[in-house]
Amino acid sequence: MKPNPNRLILASRSPRRRELLAEAGYRFDVVPASESAECGICSRETPPEFVARLARQKAADIAPAVASGIVLGCDTIAECQGRILGKPTDVAHAREMLHLLRGREHRVYSGICLWRRPDDRTLVRVDTTVLEMDPIGDAEIEAYCASGLWEGKAGAFGYQDRHGWLHIRCGSESNVVGLPMELLEAMLAEMAALPTAQAE
Repeated sequence: MKPNPNRLILASRSPRRRELLAEAGYRFDVVPASESAECGICSRETPPEFVARLARQKAADIAPAVASGIVLGCDTIAECQGRILGKPTDVAHAREMLHLLRGREHRVYSGICLWRRPDDRTLVRVDTTVLEMDPIGDAEIEAYCASGLWEGKAGAFGYQDRHGWLHIRCGSESNVVGLPMELLEAMLAEMAALPTAQAE
């Protein structure tokens, strides 16, 4: 098979990231990173540092198995009042997150790592979106928790669920869904402009 340096490989299980890439017209393969590549909160890291590191870990997990192409690693978290909110572990955890978010401004961070094979050039960037959630009531939280829609979503809530509770104050809408498409496009252009590293 002829090497394809423009082949895009998504190192993620997220159906929302797949949908965003497909809707934007990208051709890509999916090779999910191992669960171990998604672990490890460090108390000394800021939210941007945390998502940047996890995005790189995911790309690094897949890169050795890719002969040619660009591996896309991405990680998304929410942050409210200094607390990093990843994916809830169960319904009680989701309920706790939603109680924290309601009526408050918070931020969503996504880290993107592009790892080009075989020359191992890498780019890592972070996008930030500022949002505010309506002061929803306990009954609305319980109904959402019962729906199961919180599963697999940073901060336990999906902007794409269109409940109207979340309002973007500044930043990218696709970032909130899980992959900042504007940043990705800019990074792919930047990567394309980088010269190919010469083998040692």
